[in-house]
Amino acid sequence: MHDLAVIVVSTNESEWLRACLPTVFARAGDIDLDVVVVDNGAGDGTRELVEAEFSGARVVASDNHGFPHANNRALMTIDARHVLFLNPDTEIVEGTLSDLVQRMDANPEIGLAGCRQVAPDGTLWPSMRRFPTAAGALGEALLSERWPWRPARAGMRELRLDRYATEFDLDWTSGSFMLVRREALESAGWMDERLFLYSDEVDLAFRIKQAGWVVRHLPQMRIIHHAGKMGFNVKGYAQFAYAHRLYAHKHFSPVHRTAFAGALATNYGLRAVGFRLFGSDPDAPKAMRRALRVILGREDAPYEPPPGAAVRPRRLLGREQSDA
Repeated sequence: MHDLAVIVVSTNESEWLRACLPTVFARAGDIDLDVVVVDNGAGDGTRELVEAEFSGARVVASDNHGFPHANNRALMTIDARHVLFLNPDTEIVEGTLSDLVQRMDANPEIGLAGCRQVAPDGTLWPSMRRFPTAAGALGEALLSERWPWRPARAGMRELRLDRYATEFDLDWTSGSFMLVRREALESAGWMDERLFLYSDEVDLAFRIKQAGWVVRHLPQMRIIHHAGKMGFNVKGYAQFAYAHRLYAHKHFSPVHRTAFAGALATNYGLRAVGFRLFGSDPDAPKAMRRALRVILGREDAPYEPPPGAAVRPRRLLGREQSDA
């Protein structure tokens, strides 16, 4: 059994692999490592690039049925004590994977861990979050992150940046870097393929915490994350809104679900007006209006999940599988 399997899903992102994969190998440390790149059906040369330039990695082919589906295809081929879900637009710049696995081994209560993430200019990115709630969504609609005081329930992101130099527990971490214990995946279930894109990491962390594990920030590792590439992609914002709808349907009571939808609708409505009056990107108000229609149930998901999609089997390679 490997100590760690690293899964990198490439969907029209092969150009990022040349920067990402060398740092994975350079920062491995003394560890039995399995690096898996998912060629997610984009036809962008991912397989050819990996096979030509990274002999230490292997490629798993997948039709593009979304990010959770691609990760689950890789999980079906893995036999490892821990799994790292890593975005291709990242680079590991401090710490080793070996040290992180040792930290996980020394703290058996940790089911999922994140690390320090910075922008290319070195600015710390608040990657630790609280679970979505109606109150938090309303606070974000009202720009709570700009308030002179920041009540925790008025937003999702942990904005006390000094905390990121220490270990601390919170609800979930950005899906660009998620280190997950094998037993936590087996007890909580794999990624929910119905989500296709967005909210998959929140949903996974929620189920891991429900199964009795903790989610912890580990500052021993620092990565660069080239986030924010989507811009005001109209289809992307519609999917983001739909993922919130599905998450709320899974985990909220009917009353909370309605309040959450109302808070998100307020957010998108206010931003649609603001971007129309003061924005410079013509796609911004379009994106907000389409997301608003999705939240209100007037438009369905822009992407279709694979037929029969659900939470995948609970067991990794070499263990009996059962549906979640």
